[in-house]
Amino acid sequence: MTTVELRHQIDEYIDSLSPERLRVAVDFLAYLAERESQEATDELLRIPRFMDSLEKAEAKVATGSYRNWRDIRRDV
Repeated sequence: MTTVELRHQIDEYIDSLSPERLRVAVDFLAYLAERESQEATDELLRIPRFMDSLEKAEAKVATGSYRNWRDIRRDV
């Protein structure tokens, strides 16, 4: 089933739910979104030295000492 088909099916279910069940659905979707976000965060944190690189990059942005990617790769 494609994403469009899934969204259409979800819309049909949503239209048939009572306000109370809609609240439950929203809570469940929020839970799923949070889980997916946490899994992505965990994946990044498993990369060796990721946090060191991130902190260095954030420091460069804060001080303005970075290069625009357009200046580095004009052919992109």
